[in-house]
Amino acid sequence: MRRRPRTWSRLAATGAVAACLLTGCSSGHTQSLVWSDEFSGAAGAAPDPSTWKAVTGGGGFGNNELECYTDSRDNSALDGNGYLVITARKDPGHACAGGRTNDFTSARLTTQNLRTFTYGTVEVRAKMPTGTGIWPAFWMLGLNHDTAGWPASGEIDVSEVIGSHGTISHGTLHGAKADGKPYSLTAQYDAGVDLSADFHTYAVTWTPDGFTFAVDGKAFSSLSKSAVEAAGSWPFDQPFYLLLNVAVGGDWPGPPSASTVWPQQMVVDWVRVYQDG
Repeated sequence: MRRRPRTWSRLAATGAVAACLLTGCSSGHTQSLVWSDEFSGAAGAAPDPSTWKAVTGGGGFGNNELECYTDSRDNSALDGNGYLVITARKDPGHACAGGRTNDFTSARLTTQNLRTFTYGTVEVRAKMPTGTGIWPAFWMLGLNHDTAGWPASGEIDVSEVIGSHGTISHGTLHGAKADGKPYSLTAQYDAGVDLSADFHTYAVTWTPDGFTFAVDGKAFSSLSKSAVEAAGSWPFDQPFYLLLNVAVGGDWPGPPSASTVWPQQMVVDWVRVYQDG
């Protein structure tokens, strides 16, 4: 999967889609909780293996990232108090799965082939790490990713935070242009406070007609299907799976600096999905 530097586009939070996110409706219907993970469990346990699996390796993931993703509890574990903790560590010379050696470890968790969703409001409540060179994200990929490839499969970034700009959450859609090259439609929300200091709720409401992104219940970006199709394909009428990860370095955030404090942690309170009832 390839996530390239963004084409920035400010989007206005207007219209019925934005209203639905704020009022808990979609397409004129109330929404009900259809699935959640509250990350209950013993300290040191893995997240629920019936829902989450760890991606491993250190090949840069299309972004020239610097970490080894592992399935170690040193990088992803429940804390025993209802939180999932994804930890990025400085570990010079770590041997990644696949043979590459990197100087950092972290975790990338996915529900691929375990749990998918089509439409609804998808949200996470989390503390996002904000060190220089740190890139936490809660995002989604189309179920056909392995066969269609990226960007044709589509990508929904509910929240990405670049550590050197730690007050800002980015919400983004990716798909393919007519020539197969990627498009990126992005907006940002500046919370005005360091997003690592406290929990915030990052959400997207996704309907057959468009998307709305929000932070703490405040919609900041709405994009209609017709606006997306003006940029390229609309690959969003299929199941998508969820991902949680903390990348280290990469084309967008750049590398960590001497001032980056280790370890860096993304603390996740819950992930929830609501759909029309």
